[in-house]
Amino acid sequence: MLLKPLRPALVLLIIMTILTGIIYPFIITGLAQLCFPAKANGSFMINKGKVIGSELIGQKFISPKYFWTRLSATSPLPYNATASTGSNYGPLNPALLKAVTKRIDDLKGMDSLNNKPIPVDLVTSSSSGLDPHISVASAQYQVPRIARSRGIGEKQIQLLIEKYTEGRTLGILGEPRVNVLKLNYALDEFK
Repeated sequence: MLLKPLRPALVLLIIMTILTGIIYPFIITGLAQLCFPAKANGSFMINKGKVIGSELIGQKFISPKYFWTRLSATSPLPYNATASTGSNYGPLNPALLKAVTKRIDDLKGMDSLNNKPIPVDLVTSSSSGLDPHISVASAQYQVPRIARSRGIGEKQIQLLIEKYTEGRTLGILGEPRVNVLKLNYALDEFK
């Protein structure tokens, strides 16, 4: 008696598992490989045959000669793609205040001559904790430090920022942004 209603449920479970667990992912993966192969395979940046990072995942840059990206909220390691998550710290959480204060101190310590207001995305993490982009304002804020560290003019760095600034998605979504890995790579290639 109990098996009669259980049988249709098990058949439906098997059918839906095959459809949504095998067929659908196979089709979507195939379409992604066909239409967007670079993105489907991680958008890796390669230099001299070696992967230097992904355009989609933030990386930690600590040298003053590089642009710094947003803070990472992943743990136990920063920028851990297997642990994508936001910090979930509310605006009154002491841990958020501590992290922001430390980042402000780090930024001021690395560039004590810069008295400009620090853009908020340089002292907070993104919702994924892995964002590879910073705002144009964050890139502009870092120009004097990088110019001094590299011994090149601010104008050349400004031109690189302009070159690597990505517009709004679909022309209307989000804000213009700069991919930090691409920009830092361009800095290293700059002669």
